[in-house]
Amino acid sequence: MIAAAGLILAAAAAPGRAEDAAPKDIVETGAQLTQLEGEFTFTEGPASDANGDVYFTDQPNDKILRWTPDGKIVTWMEPCGRSNGLCFDDRGSLWACADNENSLWRIGRDKSVTKVITSHEGKLLNGPNDVWIRPKDAGVYITDPFYKRDYWKRGDIEQACQGVYYLPAHSTELQLVAGDLKQPNGIIGTPDGKTLYVADIGDGKTYAYDIGHDGALTNRRLFCSMGSDGMTIDSEGNVYLTGKGVTVFDKSGAQIKHIPVAEDWTGNVCFGGKDRRTLFITASKHVYTIRTRVHGVGSQ
Repeated sequence: MIAAAGLILAAAAAPGRAEDAAPKDIVETGAQLTQLEGEFTFTEGPASDANGDVYFTDQPNDKILRWTPDGKIVTWMEPCGRSNGLCFDDRGSLWACADNENSLWRIGRDKSVTKVITSHEGKLLNGPNDVWIRPKDAGVYITDPFYKRDYWKRGDIEQACQGVYYLPAHSTELQLVAGDLKQPNGIIGTPDGKTLYVADIGDGKTYAYDIGHDGALTNRRLFCSMGSDGMTIDSEGNVYLTGKGVTVFDKSGAQIKHIPVAEDWTGNVCFGGKDRRTLFITASKHVYTIRTRVHGVGSQ
C-alpha cells in the first residue's frame, strides 16, 4: 500500500501534466513590439474590418486613418467628427463615436455618414467614447463619459450620469443599461454576445456583466481592479486593458501579461491582419504592432 501510494504521489507530481503547465505566452515566440512609421497627435479607436485592415483615429487632427497588413498607413476620412472609438458591424459599416458633436455615427463603405444618435431624452450626450456591437443581433453598446473639450460649442454636462447605453438594432432610442459607474470608458464583449466588459476608468475598476436577450445588463461583478481607456478580447477569452502599456487578464481576472509601450499613454488596442494575429496598439503619437499566438474574435 505504501508503494502504491508512492506511485500515486509520483504520478501527481510528474512534470508536463496539463494542470501543472504554465500558461502559454499570448505573444508569438520571438516577436517584438514594432513602432510603425508616422507621427500623430493622439491616436485612438482602432477597429479591424473583414480584410484585417485596421482603422484608427488621430482625434485632435480630425482624421480616420487606415493601416493595411503590408504596413501602409493612409488617411481614409477627413474630417470625421473628431471620432474616438470605432467598431465595424457585419455589413461593413464603421460605427464611430463622433466626439465633436457628442453623437454616434454610422459610416458606410462609400464614406456616407448617418448620424444615428445625437441625444438621450432630449439632452445632449456627454460624449460617446467607445463602442461595441453585439454579433448575434447587431445591438450597439456605447460608453458616455464626460471629458470637457476645448473645441466644444456647448455648456456643461446635461445627462444625470456618465453611463453605458444600449441601442437595439434598427432603433434610434438609446436605453441606459448602467448608470452607477463613475466614468465608464473602454468596452468590449465576448463573441457569443453573452458577456460585456466595461472599464470604469474613473474608479480604477473593470466589471463584467451578463447580457440579456433584450440587451439589459445584469449580474455585475468585479473583473479586475484596473480601469482602462480602450479594450479588446482574444480567442482564448483574455481581456486586454490599456493605459500604461497593455495589460492582459485571463477569463478569471488574473493578470497574465504586460506589454510595456514607451509612450505617455496607450489609448486603445485591437487585433488586425488577415489572420487577426497582429495586435495593433494606438499609443499617443505613434502606433505599434506585435505578433501574437492568439487571435482576435468578433467585433474588435
